[in-house]
Amino acid sequence: MTILCDTEIQALITERNMVENYDPALINPASLDLRLGGTIMVESAEDLDMRPLSIAGSTADNPYWLKPGQFILAQTIEVFNMPEDIAGLFFLKSSRAREGYENLHAGYADPGWHGSVLTLELKNSRQLLPLPLWPGLKIGQMVWWRMSKEPGTSYAVTGHYNQDLATTASKQLLS
Repeated sequence: MTILCDTEIQALITERNMVENYDPALINPASLDLRLGGTIMVESAEDLDMRPLSIAGSTADNPYWLKPGQFILAQTIEVFNMPEDIAGLFFLKSSRAREGYENLHAGYADPGWHGSVLTLELKNSRQLLPLPLWPGLKIGQMVWWRMSKEPGTSYAVTGHYNQDLATTASKQLLS
């Protein structure tokens, strides 16, 4: 497997619609920066469900504040349509990690995953200070690999998280 470079990423986006709602200026030498979308999901004290919360009106000057230790689900602006021979992995931007954001490492993009924003599992690992969130914040980056061959069974067939255009909580809660 080989990590894809900027020109390969651009070609897959252009020719195979691998990413929608992306900004071409955010293509890096071996990744694409991803931006935070306008909806998060927060914990509810009443039950196990996560509750949607719009942060669409938040800005860098007037952000939503992620409290110390708080866990949320968030979404990217970008929508993904993974080709059958490409896999991807989300990484938090190093600047965000150095500020105290934590990514729970569940951002894997299987070949065939399609029509979906990426749901992010984020936490403020700081103990004293809140961290700002707003739509458009460069939160992480996606790195892609070309598979040695197409899988026998596509995520387009087996996946539970296709066609999710909003932040999506677990569809297999505690199962």
